[in-house]
Amino acid sequence: MSGVLTRVAGRLRTGHDAVAGISRLLALVCLIGLVGMLPWLSGKDPALTILRATSSDREPTPEVLESIRKSIGIDGGPLHVIGHWLAGLARGDLGRSWVSGAAVGPEAVDAFGVSLSLMAAALGVGLVIATALVLPALRDGLRGCPRTRGGVVSAVLISLPEYLLAPILMIVLAVYLRILPPFGWGSPEKVIMPALSLGLPTGGYLGGLVSDAVTATFSERWVATWSTAGIRGRALAGAVLRRALTPLARQMALVVVALTGGAVAVEKIFAIPGLGRELLDAATAQDIPALQAQILLLLALALTAGVVAGVAGRLLMGQAAGAGGLSAPPPVRHSGRVARVIAGSGAGLLAAMVAWGIGRDPYTVVADKLQDPSVALPLGSDSLGRDVLARVAHGAVSTVSSAVVVTVACFVIALLVGLVPRAATGFIEVANAAPPVLAGLIIAGVFGPSATGAAIAVASVGWAPLASHAAGLVAENRQRPDVLLAPVLGEGRVRIALTRIVPAVVGPLARHAALRLPGKALALAGLGFLGLGAQSPTPEWGLVLSDALPYIERAPWAVATPAAALVVLSVTAVAASRSARR
Repeated sequence: MSGVLTRVAGRLRTGHDAVAGISRLLALVCLIGLVGMLPWLSGKDPALTILRATSSDREPTPEVLESIRKSIGIDGGPLHVIGHWLAGLARGDLGRSWVSGAAVGPEAVDAFGVSLSLMAAALGVGLVIATALVLPALRDGLRGCPRTRGGVVSAVLISLPEYLLAPILMIVLAVYLRILPPFGWGSPEKVIMPALSLGLPTGGYLGGLVSDAVTATFSERWVATWSTAGIRGRALAGAVLRRALTPLARQMALVVVALTGGAVAVEKIFAIPGLGRELLDAATAQDIPALQAQILLLLALALTAGVVAGVAGRLLMGQAAGAGGLSAPPPVRHSGRVARVIAGSGAGLLAAMVAWGIGRDPYTVVADKLQDPSVALPLGSDSLGRDVLARVAHGAVSTVSSAVVVTVACFVIALLVGLVPRAATGFIEVANAAPPVLAGLIIAGVFGPSATGAAIAVASVGWAPLASHAAGLVAENRQRPDVLLAPVLGEGRVRIALTRIVPAVVGPLARHAALRLPGKALALAGLGFLGLGAQSPTPEWGLVLSDALPYIERAPWAVATPAAALVVLSVTAVAASRSARR
């Protein structure tokens, strides 16, 4: 009987794997199709722009413009556009810029090389930080007293997004201490601040993951068996690290993708001629062929990182792969008391700031440009003479209200997708791996930058973590006795889902969505900082920070104020998520 059940379970698992595989293939095809259709989706006629760039003295007659449209493959419908683009790819032709008329391939490849160099330096910093966070946990485990270590440091580093950390480093190291150049690329000293901006959050993230995994691994039975057999020291430490890193191998691929997203802001701040800056310029100018070429390079990087991570995971697992010999380690419990205090304090500070400045006018010029803080202007004025306190306070309302709308949309999408988890596997994985900035670049390249476009971009990828959680909750509730017996009572699948499964999923999923609300606000602010979201004179946090950045040496308070607000929001978000995982 057990053999029959095993065979049935194996067939079901094979069927589920087949559905998931088809979903992954379909998601990849849809993603490539989306990139190929960008010229058609944009609705922008590049013929006149190309004519002016290549032959400014030529008359823009309808016949000439139609000839240009035909030559670049946008004279037909979406299938024709995709076919022309794919045919060019097969020939190694990535197209020509709509703005300059030059081939986009060579410039994109050169910029990609710069970005890879920056990512390598940032990964080096991240590995150093992660090693420093993991070593205490490894030492405690070898001494026989495993305990959670590095949680506070990891949380602080994670709570500093790249677009916030970069201005902070610039203020300290370039403006006040004057020990590093503030901008540029090409010499070793110019790599330090960009690498730190990307590498410190990465190191905090990796260090927290591996430290928790090491602590959990030391509680597994085989560790005690090895210790009893006299296997200790380096041999045991190596085995524990290998076991801890095995399930985290694929997270490394996501780290590379996350570095790509963070590099867009860092390359903008430090004026680095990398792929992130080229992406931003192409999206702002709506230069679709350049955007297509750069996105293809990013997709190739993400796919390569995923394959390498998969191979690394199997090598780490060794002969245990597919043998069913690995059990999940028990979860590491974090104390939630300190996290709750930090989250409450951060929320209180933000509320006090909003209450202080919400009654002030964020649009009217009330003082000289970049005026120092005073009694009348507690946080000074910006580059146009507007009240910084008023703009940051109103920006909190604008940013958080947009984040609420995005979070509700993500919740609804996740709830629907969670009911069909296998069919949505590929789309969840693609959306989960894509940083919001990539979606923002695509939407800005098609429709132009706007607050609505930024909200759509964040929602288009922000539903994936919630959908993964919803899928797990649905699978768990489908095993309840009343759900298993419902078909016997004559209830159909739809009724079972609506009356028994969905009500049980809504509560936990809503709490998860609420915890991700500050993260959505930070993502929206990040797009605003890059110029992909709300446009001036809207008092949006990211936009306020971006507008003040060119005046960082003359008026550092104008940068420090929105940066501090975003840091408090970020720390509050991380603390709230940790307090919920007690």
